[in-house]
Amino acid sequence: MKVFVAGATGAIGRPLIAQLVAAGHDVTGMVRDDAGARQVRDQGAKAELADALDREAVEAAVKRSQAEVVINQLTALPKQYRPETMQAAAAVDHRVRREGGANLQAAAQVAGARRYILQSCAFWYEPGNGLADESAGFAVNASPYIAAGSQFYRELETAASEMRRPEVVFLRYGFLYGPGTWYTRDGDAAEQIRQRRTPIVGDGNGVWSWIHVEDAARAAVLALDRGSAGAYNIVDDNPSEMRVWLPAFARAMGGPEPPHITVEQAGSADADYFSNRLRGATNAKARRELGFQPRRLEWLT
Repeated sequence: MKVFVAGATGAIGRPLIAQLVAAGHDVTGMVRDDAGARQVRDQGAKAELADALDREAVEAAVKRSQAEVVINQLTALPKQYRPETMQAAAAVDHRVRREGGANLQAAAQVAGARRYILQSCAFWYEPGNGLADESAGFAVNASPYIAAGSQFYRELETAASEMRRPEVVFLRYGFLYGPGTWYTRDGDAAEQIRQRRTPIVGDGNGVWSWIHVEDAARAAVLALDRGSAGAYNIVDDNPSEMRVWLPAFARAMGGPEPPHITVEQAGSADADYFSNRLRGATNAKARRELGFQPRRLEWLT
């Protein structure tokens, strides 16, 4: 199958290119510079240089690939996972995802691709009982940061759904961990935890759903020709409260026990939400329709 991947050198893009090539697909990766092109070619795929915000360049690249499926893994996230860096990167990241994604989807339509696979989010669902399935709404009425992110993803999915062709599959990823992410031994989140800069706020009952980057990539491979249009939660089988996963992750990263602080000490509605109000997600639909089988969250024993 001819597959076009945008965001080919990102945390998910790298293992995705490798898995697609290993499966025998004819793969083209879209990159922004020569270094990225060399990386993609070294993995056995073709490379197309194009800026996601350049509509004509993207359309030409997708056309040349003759893609049957286009996969959008576009992001522009910082290496440091901190409030100030995330805030500084938000405008560029959102523009790349919104405008770049629209350019990519339009190019897929013009090129005659049959399916468009888009990265979305499975960790900002609205409050409710139990794990959230794909019918749950996003938490647009939550604390400021979560509400803004939830609104963004809702708008992203809505805009993509408005195009009739190609059919759209949303892969709603949980918190990513593994190589190239913040949550790995040399990642920024791990370093902050080793420095005891990531506390458990309040009771720490917020439920986090995780996914390894290689499993996230595997879900995209499965979605090439399985399932139907719509959303799939791509999360593992180990949703866990912050009071459970954070100490376990700290130990696995060689760090000390995380500090505990009160909600009042945190002084942040977002910190309270992350620690106490996040809702985990179920992967039952992805298991049933895609044959998705994630690994166990590696730092839980």
